[in-house]
Amino acid sequence: MKSLSVTPRWIKRRVLVLLDGVIVAGSLQLATVIHLENLQPLRDGSLWMTIGLLVPTSLLLFHWLGLYRIVIRYMSHVTVPTVAMVVVTSALLVVPVSYMVEHSVGLSVIVIYTLLLLLGIGSLRFFIRELYRYSQRRQRKPVVIYGAGAAGCELVDALRHGGEYEPVAFVDDWRGLEGAMVEGLRVHQPVALAALVQEYQAAMVLLAIPSAPRWRRREILHWLSGLSVPLKTIPGSADVIAGRAKISELHDVALEDLLGREAVPAFPELLQANIRDKAVMVTGAGGSIGSELCRQILAQNPIRLLLVDNCEFALYAIEQELRQVVETTHSRCELKPLLISVQHAGSLKAVFESFQVHTVYHAAAYKHVPMVEFNLVQGVSNNVFGTLNLAQAAMTAGVETFVVISTDKAVRPTNAMGASKRLTELICQAFAHAQSNTRFCMVRFGNVLGSSGSVVPLFRKQIEQGGPIKVTHPEITRYFMTIPEAAQLVIQAGAMGEGGEVFVLDMGEPVRILDLAMNMVRLSGLEVRDAEHPEGDIEIVYSGLRPGEKLYEELLIGDDVRRTRHDRIMTSKERFWEWPRLETFLKELEQAFIETDHLRIRQLLQSAPLDYHPLGDIADLVWAARQASPLEPQGQRLTTNPFLTSMNRLDPVLNQALNPATKES
Repeated sequence: MKSLSVTPRWIKRRVLVLLDGVIVAGSLQLATVIHLENLQPLRDGSLWMTIGLLVPTSLLLFHWLGLYRIVIRYMSHVTVPTVAMVVVTSALLVVPVSYMVEHSVGLSVIVIYTLLLLLGIGSLRFFIRELYRYSQRRQRKPVVIYGAGAAGCELVDALRHGGEYEPVAFVDDWRGLEGAMVEGLRVHQPVALAALVQEYQAAMVLLAIPSAPRWRRREILHWLSGLSVPLKTIPGSADVIAGRAKISELHDVALEDLLGREAVPAFPELLQANIRDKAVMVTGAGGSIGSELCRQILAQNPIRLLLVDNCEFALYAIEQELRQVVETTHSRCELKPLLISVQHAGSLKAVFESFQVHTVYHAAAYKHVPMVEFNLVQGVSNNVFGTLNLAQAAMTAGVETFVVISTDKAVRPTNAMGASKRLTELICQAFAHAQSNTRFCMVRFGNVLGSSGSVVPLFRKQIEQGGPIKVTHPEITRYFMTIPEAAQLVIQAGAMGEGGEVFVLDMGEPVRILDLAMNMVRLSGLEVRDAEHPEGDIEIVYSGLRPGEKLYEELLIGDDVRRTRHDRIMTSKERFWEWPRLETFLKELEQAFIETDHLRIRQLLQSAPLDYHPLGDIADLVWAARQASPLEPQGQRLTTNPFLTSMNRLDPVLNQALNPATKES
């Protein structure tokens, strides 16, 4: 059969024409014999003359009517009308052909001939199709499909036309379908799934319930994870309908399905408030959150979108992606990719002077906890003084709205990254209360699935490599949210701010990282190797908490929490320093940065209202090297540093606005 499948199509077509000719001749002979109930007509020369004319005439009509354009391996019920039409046409030819050779044919013969020809022509093609499928089925991997609805039926058809998987059974939890036959496959209850996998040696289970609510998918996935069978899903119904994906495209289980978190519809007026017909700037535009913000902002029709990032490749990638969207949708938005670090105060000022910016979404930050611990000076100075530079330039330029992306690690921080992000919140709170031209607000949330450095892609890579999976601690938990949902909520929260608020996104329930790792192993069809299962596939090892890392994250500092009009957004008024006091503190902190004085930096961060309680000694690599080499000068003073001059660049007019008591000499 394999050699037949690779035979040239013109040869296969000629064989099929020959077989059709035999069927036409045999059908007329058998119809005549059945009608007269004896074999005498077979010796009648006029019958053979009728057959001699009918066969080539019918075959020509078959060709003209498109019967031989049908690819047999893809035949379905859609081709039945074509087969019926050629059969009826051939039956109608019997009368004029028999008249030409003076052979009498009764109506009953024509009816019987029609039925026999339909049976022969159709059966030949379906037999060849099933023979081909059987040969392919032997080379394919058997799979069980969970979901016998419309999506499941489409998936069966797509898989049968594919070349890798062969559906062998349906599983569906609707009892009304139990025992029914759908697309030629029997439907079973979910409790029979383990036995089905064993019986058919199924390679995986395919989840075909794209329209099911996420909480239901979570229940199913939680149950399936106990079977240790590989699991893949089909795209969501919205993506299939929109043409962004095909039903046959199989994906790994989305971790948002494991979270069971339902998306909340957005408020269009909030999405548009700070964006439509305005010039918008996004810092960190090439990052996980920044790039998604850019995508969603572009959909709201701004007149200009400024993409700010200090990573050339990341900036290039997002600019190219958005450029294609602009061209495809014929958007009038101007894209401006700007290769700038937020630590360059002069460059930021020039940008604001060149482009009239209405809204700023500040997502640029060093966010990896251990990396900032190892690089204390650059990590904290980028987050703190980068935000200070940007906020000062925005206020000087008269920006309307300034939204800062914060993190749950800013709440009672135990690491320098969290302390630096809480300090950026204090800066924006102070500016919000010191002036009224620019509206400042902060949006705080936890981890996002799939971001750079996220545990999810790391665990998936470790599973592919055969393990082990490295978890820092068996009890560590984190909040998770999808990147699109986080970006959408950030935009809406920014539109609700009146000035100085800290918005907190509802992240749902925290997830234990160990449970996440175990579910990922089991849904990959593998078993966790532990004391109870020494023959398992993937081992989970504990590497210990990293510098500055804590077991549990929090989202709120105080108890003054209020709901907003959006179910997933809360707001909190939190304590801060007024600008004059904060300005003095920042000058001291900047001096400590200039002198690379790690101890002083830590002491200053602990003295501010950050609730910063570091868990261990300073982990900065330069500090550690100095401690190991005591002959090296400690805290060597640097005479110049182009990045750390934020406090000396404050615009005089802005300084007067922030410090009304200050008088020019």
